[in-house]
Amino acid sequence: MEETISLRELSEALKKRIKMILFIAFSAALVSGLISYFLLTPVYETSTQLLVNQAKEDQQIYNPSEVQTNLQLINTYNVIIKSPAILDKVIENLDLSMTTSQLNGLITVQSEQDSQVVNVSVQHEDPTMAADIANEIAHVFETEIVNIMNVDNVSILAPAEVAEGMGPVKPQPLLNIAIALVVGLMAGVGLAFLLEYLDNTIKTEQDVEKMLDLPVLGSVTTIEAEARGKSVNFPERKADVRGEKVGS
Repeated sequence: MEETISLRELSEALKKRIKMILFIAFSAALVSGLISYFLLTPVYETSTQLLVNQAKEDQQIYNPSEVQTNLQLINTYNVIIKSPAILDKVIENLDLSMTTSQLNGLITVQSEQDSQVVNVSVQHEDPTMAADIANEIAHVFETEIVNIMNVDNVSILAPAEVAEGMGPVKPQPLLNIAIALVVGLMAGVGLAFLLEYLDNTIKTEQDVEKMLDLPVLGSVTTIEAEARGKSVNFPERKADVRGEKVGS
């Protein structure tokens, strides 16, 4: 006999284990908050902007084809900025105690859409160090790109600075708590449905019909005494020596 589950049964399963679901959700949010505020190290981000052009010819002030060529080369510049040719010199100049691969993981290079502006962002636990690394990358790139691609028109539009009252970019405790709360609710609901599915005890007449595939002819209800534990007093009866009951 095929079993079907109605929405009412699902809602009853959730109501029956609502405390467990809420406990799991709030426990996950609490753990996420504790980890975000007390265990994870804050990470700060600074960025600098570069404008990269090809070498200009004296007789041409503006050449549309040259601009289009520069736009097509932006992705190449992005790769060069994160290459060992640039990062090795940055590590040497700043005397950083990290490898090229580790420094590469701290850097994000992006270009504005349809522009020759390149954004170099650096994330570090120390905001001052993040700004120093970003600025040094810009200076090294400005110097080395002349030899690499014969580009001698690199301008630093905005150097990286540490703003007053600068906050970390990660972790984001409130976002982490919200995500943990949602995940905890989903896990609690899933666990409630799993426990309900594994529960094969007989509770109702319908359970008997499903398990035995037989109709229920009758049921015996439970007769409880008065509420709050009060007992029911029945009238006493006395019996004579012949065993006949007489009224009190």
